[in-house]
Amino acid sequence: MKISTIAGLIANITVVASMTLVGVRAEAETLVMLSDGDITITQSLTFNEKQFPEVNCMALNIYYETRSSNLADNYAVADVVLNRVEDTRYPDTICGVVKEGMKYKDGRMKRNMCQFSWYCDGKNDVPHNRESWKKAQSVAWDIVKWDNFRGLTEGATHYHTTYVNPKWNKSRKGWSITRVGRIGAHIYYRWN
Repeated sequence: MKISTIAGLIANITVVASMTLVGVRAEAETLVMLSDGDITITQSLTFNEKQFPEVNCMALNIYYETRSSNLADNYAVADVVLNRVEDTRYPDTICGVVKEGMKYKDGRMKRNMCQFSWYCDGKNDVPHNRESWKKAQSVAWDIVKWDNFRGLTEGATHYHTTYVNPKWNKSRKGWSITRVGRIGAHIYYRWN
């Protein structure tokens, strides 16, 4: 049977497989999609957010910080979070880093006073773009559980999008920061 005939018969196929890796259970999903006669196969991983809260925090940060950027940028943002976890100036957990920010006395986050703006922008934090969310989950699992692409940002602990120019990106009293480079839609920096 010719590929064009198969393409005419299949619209979208989703195959879900269960994986158990050293007591870790996650769902791998393979999507086979057809567009203009080309077959595209993508794989993604989903996991139970209650069982893996740290990976879920990472996935949310990747989703909200880079969902419209490239895969390298996804991993770079994740690398920055892990660099902060390892740096004594920041919280020592992924969720601690992602949720870091100024709080009111009652514990509520101060709007627009967080390390990652999406976390305290006042908007709902439930991902709505299914494909971007699945991609973010896969990247989060890949870097947190397997250390894939760790070190991509050469120790960067800061980044910003290319269309902003925050005050902290220049050396000023008490700050000594160096630009590492640009990946996707972000410019990355590390402490000297």
